[in-house]
Amino acid sequence: MRRRPGGLEELLGEIGSCRVCVERSQGAALPHEPRPVIRASRTARIAICGQAPGTRVHACGVPFLDPSGDRLRAWMAVTREEFYDGTRVAIVPMGFCFPGLDTHGSDLPPRRECAPLWHDRVLAEMPGLELILLVGAWAQRWHLPFMRGAGMTATVAAWREVTGADGAAMHFPLPHPSWRNNAWIKRNPWFEVELLPALRGAVRRALDAGPAPPAGPVAPKEVAAKK
Repeated sequence: MRRRPGGLEELLGEIGSCRVCVERSQGAALPHEPRPVIRASRTARIAICGQAPGTRVHACGVPFLDPSGDRLRAWMAVTREEFYDGTRVAIVPMGFCFPGLDTHGSDLPPRRECAPLWHDRVLAEMPGLELILLVGAWAQRWHLPFMRGAGMTATVAAWREVTGADGAAMHFPLPHPSWRNNAWIKRNPWFEVELLPALRGAVRRALDAGPAPPAGPVAPKEVAAKK
């Protein structure tokens, strides 16, 4: 997808005021006011594409500021300062707003309206991306369409085959770092023994390279609309 004339700043402004899931929703409308949470910069070398904000992130506006974020940072072997360095790391979930809870108290899937409207447009504004982390099945289905139907386990197990799938940025499929996947990690020891060392090497190389050469204004931008 081509970069837009107005640039990343204009795009993030549109995202910050988006109300599509309330006013033109596909199915039931978002049950609360939208609060998009995204971080993006023209100089980012790493993009983390997860699912959607949970209740804690919805309340504070800071992505991955929860136990799942702590585990993801451990997987990447990065400090909190490195993780939130907006000049090098972008956080672009498949859904920018907390989608609400189901009847069992679990997070609903990312809103269907969000990714088709915004996801590829944001990534197109970050031409220096070298590494895209696909955290969870929703991001994997979007970025790796040839793996659709394979399931999350098969997709993550095929990490050697899917890295570099688009010929540009390297992709790393990961399970969601939620405690709900503790049993999955125990059943699949290759994840920690084989995949994580490769992931950490790729992350460190990207971070140590510093911010990518800017293709426009260099200040990192984030969106967390007021409640």
